[in-house]
Amino acid sequence: MTANISNLPSLYDPFTTEARWQKFWEENQVYKADPNQGGEPYCIVIPPPNVTGSLHMGHAFESALIDTLVRYHRMKGRNTLWVPGTDHASIAVHTMLEKQLKKEGKTRYELGREEFLERAWQWKADSEGTIVNQLKRLGVSVDWTRERFTLDEGLSKAVLEAFVSLYESGLIYRGEYLVNWCPASGSAVSDVEVDNQEVDGNLWHFRYPLSDNSGFVEVATTRPETMLGDTAVAVNPNDERYSHLIGKTLTLPIMNREIPIIGDEFVDPTFGTGCVKVTPAHDPNDFEMGKRHNLPLINIMNKDGTLNAQAGEFQGQDRFVARKNVVSRLESEGVLVKVENYKHTVPYSDRGKVPVEPLLSTQWFVKIRPMADQALEFLDGQNSPEFVPQRWTKVYRDWLVKLKDWCISRQLWWGHQIPAWYAVSETGGQITDNTPFVVAKSAAEAWEKAKTQFGENVKLEQDPDVLDTWFSSGLWPFSTLGWPEQTPDLRTYYPNTALVTGFDIIFFWVARMTMMAGHFTGKMPFNDVYIHGLVLDENGQKMSKTKGNGIDPLLLIDKYGTDALRYTLVKEVAGAGQNIRLEYDRKKDESSSVEAARNFANKLWNAARFVMMNLDGQTPQQLGQPLATELSDKWILSRYHQVIKQTSNYIDNYGLGEAAKGLYEFIWGDFCDWYIELVKSRLQKDADPASRKVAQQILAYVLEGILKLLHPLMPHITEEIWQTLTQQPGDSLESLSLQAYPQSDNHLINPDLEAQFELLIGTIRTIRNLRAEADIKPGAKITTNLQTDNPQEQQILTDGRAYIQDLAKVENLTIAGVGEASPAEEPVPEMVEKKPLRGLKTIALIIVLLVFTRIGLATGKAIYEIPLMGRFFEIVGLGYASWFVVQNLLLAEDRQKLLAVFSAPRHPKEILQTELQQPPAPENAIAGVVGTVQVVIPLSGDVVDIATLRAKLEKSLNKAEAEAKSLSGRLSNPKFVDKAPAEVVQGARDSLAEAEKQAEILRDRLRSLT
Repeated sequence: MTANISNLPSLYDPFTTEARWQKFWEENQVYKADPNQGGEPYCIVIPPPNVTGSLHMGHAFESALIDTLVRYHRMKGRNTLWVPGTDHASIAVHTMLEKQLKKEGKTRYELGREEFLERAWQWKADSEGTIVNQLKRLGVSVDWTRERFTLDEGLSKAVLEAFVSLYESGLIYRGEYLVNWCPASGSAVSDVEVDNQEVDGNLWHFRYPLSDNSGFVEVATTRPETMLGDTAVAVNPNDERYSHLIGKTLTLPIMNREIPIIGDEFVDPTFGTGCVKVTPAHDPNDFEMGKRHNLPLINIMNKDGTLNAQAGEFQGQDRFVARKNVVSRLESEGVLVKVENYKHTVPYSDRGKVPVEPLLSTQWFVKIRPMADQALEFLDGQNSPEFVPQRWTKVYRDWLVKLKDWCISRQLWWGHQIPAWYAVSETGGQITDNTPFVVAKSAAEAWEKAKTQFGENVKLEQDPDVLDTWFSSGLWPFSTLGWPEQTPDLRTYYPNTALVTGFDIIFFWVARMTMMAGHFTGKMPFNDVYIHGLVLDENGQKMSKTKGNGIDPLLLIDKYGTDALRYTLVKEVAGAGQNIRLEYDRKKDESSSVEAARNFANKLWNAARFVMMNLDGQTPQQLGQPLATELSDKWILSRYHQVIKQTSNYIDNYGLGEAAKGLYEFIWGDFCDWYIELVKSRLQKDADPASRKVAQQILAYVLEGILKLLHPLMPHITEEIWQTLTQQPGDSLESLSLQAYPQSDNHLINPDLEAQFELLIGTIRTIRNLRAEADIKPGAKITTNLQTDNPQEQQILTDGRAYIQDLAKVENLTIAGVGEASPAEEPVPEMVEKKPLRGLKTIALIIVLLVFTRIGLATGKAIYEIPLMGRFFEIVGLGYASWFVVQNLLLAEDRQKLLAVFSAPRHPKEILQTELQQPPAPENAIAGVVGTVQVVIPLSGDVVDIATLRAKLEKSLNKAEAEAKSLSGRLSNPKFVDKAPAEVVQGARDSLAEAEKQAEILRDRLRSLT
């Protein structure tokens, strides 16, 4: 490549550009990490997307945030590694495959485990390719040579090591326990995989008769079908209404089973009737009560959500069908008292999307308390890991405190099969709850262990269940780096520097990783946890498949480009951890916010083309380091180094949105809109060579720095421009992403200069706005008067006179104090017409002086006759007269000033300035204020057609007044205000306020033209 502008097309095409650089980065392994490279390590592991998934806006948002951090720290010189990978998603894959099999009229059991797993691996190959290719389209700077999958060989080895180690340490056990069962997926799910949803339901009241026929007790329940498995009714022992019944028995309706009345302080006397049915096999609280009172556990539910033989006549019915039939039967028996509407919380399976069923089942568990306590010690003792924002620390801590034992077995086939082998020869060839087992890392090792215990004829069968997906994901930060082997990657990049993830999986994933890491490595898995928010839709709602309000990021990428979408997502973050809202027009599939980012990319592209067209084919390195000579040069260098400092500080503290906004303002505003415009005249061929060279140097220097600053946010367009600007050869392996990030030079930062230059910019902007308001012809040169009593501001305006005249097209510019006559103001007609009155004023003044002189002489004579006083006043009078002559009469210039005091009238503006902070514009002029500087532009036929302007303003005023009248009428109509939607009424009020304000502005403009 060369810096010839022909290599940079006139229009930026993000699609070919982005594809080219994504291919370049991957083929040349630009982001391959080297643990032997040295330097401070920086490592992030990707939150692995499900292999079944496709890219959604949450992936795009999270990836943009991570890639910004990774690219920034790589350019800062750190030994950087971003590990990519995907998760095998057991339940999701099973759900999809079983739907396919159902369409074929088959079940997985008919297919068999091996063939089912073959299908699963094929699904993985197809789907993983989709998600990986979509991630590549985002331009993420991951090391694809280190891509991992939670079922790959290395991670499977880590899972085996972890399971066996935890089992041998007594932290994994197998036992019967009440678990959350998902009938849809046919598997147990952990507490964190349960989504509690508030629903409108019912509360049914039933009468259970006492066995001695002496009465009854009334119970209330939201799940009537479970009464078939009741084994007791509980009351609070301190409840005087029922304490005398404790120890008696009831006859359970329908089942005719005798059950006891027990006393337990868990019962809330104020809930329902104060009597609670106890179903230990189908409710977690009842399960605990059952253990305390040695109650039998009667399971009435099959794993598919139908009722089993323990449910009697309702066997085979779906749980919700059985609910209706049980209620109907109880009603027919006369024991249904009433049914109430009741809003309550129902636990749903996060994967299966159906209500979970508490089910008694033999499962594998992790004894969580020792691991959670260790994680708490790291948090309380070392504040490790550190959460950003800090408020999530408490959420994380509370979760660790409340954690119960973790059910890790899943009744699925796709996943890590539990490394336990049952001696089925000991239990009739079947795996039962009591079948003995051995835990081992392989079948061979299991055989050796079992042979020792059960003899040579032992028959083994591996546990058919698989481990919870979160078990392998909990090892992700270190298993991806080679654990349990002490690999160079593990030694260099562990602990990870940061984890970037959403707040919704702190419980699912973050806590799992910290507990696993603390136990197996003795360290927390990452130093920082940056918790980001969600991407909300255009109405501020959470995106979900259920609502159907998701926004396809690939659609926006295809329309606006990857950089535009990435930049938008990061720029919208208004503080760490905050949700962002993405503007989106669903009818047109357009986003105004992403379109604005694309416009920003085009602005940078055009600015870069202009700069390179004016560098005479030279690179920034060939032009050399700039030495600022002019005010604008010093200003842009100060702003540039200030922005370097500001951006680095923001990103170092996870203020990514603030960094993006600051760069936008500097690039679009300071560099493109101002500095480039200010130096255009210096780039002409006939300009001063020395000044032209400095302008070229600074343009090239700042442009290259801008590309480096912006690269972490918009990697493709910055790479494309940088390659051309620096004349990289086509076969070069150099990449902008491997260049050093700019460092600020405090010696070049001048806050005072920046503040002063803001006054110049504000003045130019004000003049431009006034020109637009007055419809002054674009090419017309105008006269402008700048007035301020602040000497410092006068000096700033004087120093920047050339900039004001050049950029605001001002031909005659005067800078003076408020009220001072200026060359453009001296020939005032009113002053000429009032000259004949000056003589009369002078005669009147002389008469008044003579009268007062006569009075003064008489008074003086009287004083003079007092002893010593006469001599004193003679001396004083002589002294004052001498001083007055020297000060006011000796020189001609002084005499003219003295005469002016008596003869010159006060200027009208001078009088007004003492009365008003912002004087109105004189007739046929337009005025504005910036700071304490008044900007006045006299209007004349040379620059504007005043009659046409007046007509235009009057037409606009009539329109604004008519709109205000119409809106006011609507808002005064009670029917509109009371019946219209609140947002419509508020919109009308806002429109009325806007119309009234517009009318007021137009009236002010018309008054200035009178």
